[in-house]
Amino acid sequence: MGRHREFDVEKALDAALCVFWRKGYEGATYSDLTEATGVERPALYSAFGNKEAFFRKALDRYQDRYLDYFPEAMNLPTAREAAARVFCAAIDLNTAFPENPGCLMVNSAQAGSDDAEPVRQALIDARATGEAMLRDRFMQARKDGDLPETSNPEALAAFVMAVLHGMAVQAKAGFSREALRAVAEQALSAFPPGKPAG
Repeated sequence: MGRHREFDVEKALDAALCVFWRKGYEGATYSDLTEATGVERPALYSAFGNKEAFFRKALDRYQDRYLDYFPEAMNLPTAREAAARVFCAAIDLNTAFPENPGCLMVNSAQAGSDDAEPVRQALIDARATGEAMLRDRFMQARKDGDLPETSNPEALAAFVMAVLHGMAVQAKAGFSREALRAVAEQALSAFPPGKPAG
């Protein structure tokens, strides 16, 4: 029985991540993955499993490597600063790599087949984690008096996520950083006022 060629698993995962980021889960074929990684299909299957398992590994890597700004933003002094940091970092990420515009999670969440339902659910869960972080942060801000008592942390978190997702779609469509920053500024202008300084 022939031995599979040795390859750098980390580099292969990075290459696959870029394919999924650019094409989404459904758009990426195993041929795309073998071409990008330079690794034959049997060796990829052996290292990563089927396409869904491969995607889940790439999604984990994407979250670890590129979305660390999200939990960091939750530690900023005000809810508005947290939202602004998330918007700013997302704009930078969505436009940093011209060959991979937008967000891997949003790009992969577009229309999918019934076979892709487990992946769609994994993406929903991943986005829900971010929304829960925002909701908890905004609940704390309301408790601290940083947000008005009448504010709705759950709706505010959903609003921020909707803007983030919309900006990712716009980035994929070629919108510039400047255009996306204008969107973020408009969203922040609708943000509930914080308590006055002093």
